Amino acid sequence: MCFGLTAFGTALGDPVPVAKILPQYSEDEERILNYGYRNVLRCPPEVGLTDLAVTAGQRALSADGVDPGDLDLVVLAITDICEYFYWDAAASVAHRLGADRAEAMLLTQACTGGVVEFDAVAGRFATHPSYRTALLVAANRTCDEYWNRLDTLPMVFSDGAAAAVARRNHQGLRWLASEVITDGRYADLFRLDAGGAAAPFGAAPVPADALRARDVWGVMEYFDYDVAQFERFATLQDQRTREVIAAACARAGLATTDIARFLLLNDNREALTKLAASLGVPEDRTNLHLSLEHGHLGAADQLFCLSRYHADGALIEGERLALASRGRGMHWACTILQV
Repeated sequence: MCFGLTAFGTALGDPVPVAKILPQYSEDEERILNYGYRNVLRCPPEVGLTDLAVTAGQRALSADGVDPGDLDLVVLAITDICEYFYWDAAASVAHRLGADRAEAMLLTQACTGGVVEFDAVAGRFATHPSYRTALLVAANRTCDEYWNRLDTLPMVFSDGAAAAVARRNHQGLRWLASEVITDGRYADLFRLDAGGAAAPFGAAPVPADALRARDVWGVMEYFDYDVAQFERFATLQDQRTREVIAAACARAGLATTDIARFLLLNDNREALTKLAASLGVPEDRTNLHLSLEHGHLGAADQLFCLSRYHADGALIEGERLALASRGRGMHWACTILQV
């Protein structure tokens, strides 16, 4: 299957220095500042996840001169909860873009979705020979009522979306392979126990803590405050990232040493530095700088970073890129592109 990316679009929240807003989210200021993030991107309350996705998609289509009516496929990958229940955000985005003849697909594999959607496009192109043009969109809009954007994980969660136009047989930023690893043992790690069919809102009084995702201490509670158990899980994160990158490279007929640049999760400074060392690559071959400048954009991390490198002319023809991520589920994913 041959397809490549032709144009990008992004839509971001307003940047605010982490130090400035930290007291609104946590009393543990020293720990969060040590993550190394300079800014967090926040949208005003009236801007929703699909608003960001539509804006990013419009900009990508405009950059390539694509008529939305000519799209065959729109894939939306999301991290947080979208605006409504019983509602398909991907179908809404496609309609608002004017892509009413396109198939719409919604991916909810958390932070891996923006990497997995390349494989979704490859699959649809393979089974639908008439499909020529697709739009990939990945978006994150933190729902502050459910998720503390600075204190739930050792990352700061930013609002933003990134989009890319994919065309069959285009040779630039060409898709080579994708791979996914899933480990369902950790499916309950960030489960919100209220609001679903098992415990609908309004059916019974809901404890306040059931309406918030686990914070960093709640994660330790999940592991029964067993430090050794938690450390094994932390070690597994990097191990599986290495494994999924190696598997995607093997599928593309490459070795990990053939990869010129690694676009990873927009993680904190220590975690990204450690992962780079684990991969045997210097930090300047990762997205560390962009991560600390913009925060974690959920499923949009890799597409956003790729769009920035593309706009800056930092990509060299022929080099291979590994877009790798992990997300609750747990999932680990990697896509290999060739510039």
